[in-house]
Amino acid sequence: MDPLQSELFAGLERFYDAVPRDAAREEQHGALVLFVRQGAGWPYYARPRLDAIEPPSLADVTAVRERQRELGLPEALEWVHETTPDLLAVARAAGLSVLEAPLMVLDPAALPDPTTLTDVPVRVLDPDAPGFAADVAARRAVAAVGFAAAGTARGDAGPAQRDGAVTELDVAALDEERARIADGRRLSVLAGTPEEGALASGMAMRVGDVAEIAGVATLPAARRRGLGAAVTAAIARELLAAGTDLVFLSAGSEEIARVYLRVGFRRVGTACIAEPTALI
Repeated sequence: MDPLQSELFAGLERFYDAVPRDAAREEQHGALVLFVRQGAGWPYYARPRLDAIEPPSLADVTAVRERQRELGLPEALEWVHETTPDLLAVARAAGLSVLEAPLMVLDPAALPDPTTLTDVPVRVLDPDAPGFAADVAARRAVAAVGFAAAGTARGDAGPAQRDGAVTELDVAALDEERARIADGRRLSVLAGTPEEGALASGMAMRVGDVAEIAGVATLPAARRRGLGAAVTAAIARELLAAGTDLVFLSAGSEEIARVYLRVGFRRVGTACIAEPTALI
């Protein structure tokens, strides 16, 4: 691995380790660290420790999974294959199913104008706007419906299913969202029309000069309209304007990765996401 690539992966490791720390406590299990969220919100993962000398062992994976079950957390383990290559075989030996997701980094020079990708307006959520709570709820509902039917194929689920998935956010969750957007740690985007409402959504998490775009989703009935690409491009432009040096994401599949290629991302590695194998 050349020095530039080594620094890139080192920066990604620091980002993954830093993201949960303002909302979670850490527990060390051998060469793994488990982030346990404090308060309400999406649960975090376990991943390799930054200071680990040896790669995680089967015993480490077993121990962290037992602890996750004890705490009622998802048995989720994440890592970058190029940084911790031995963990793939260990996770599979532990009976985990591993998604090998294309890990992609933005080439700023190749980033298109979002308005050239779709005719649907894309806007950044404003934490001071009167409709902020409704916008956050809509973003989450679009993601819930979109990820329930993963991929890029069109489907039947649309605005009606989105509206049925809307849930009211508690005050603490909304305050956290507002604070993180206000201080630059988070960015949220919606694409939609006055007639149809929110059709696509996405977000980014930022630590210093590194940011990850995540949660990009489109209602199945609104797919093939360039919305996912436009949302991604809009988020990336905002991040670059805010002084972010490295913008990256993990694609859910090779098919989805092709969407991000259109927006100026290139593949640099593989992000691994492990969870128990589903019982049939």
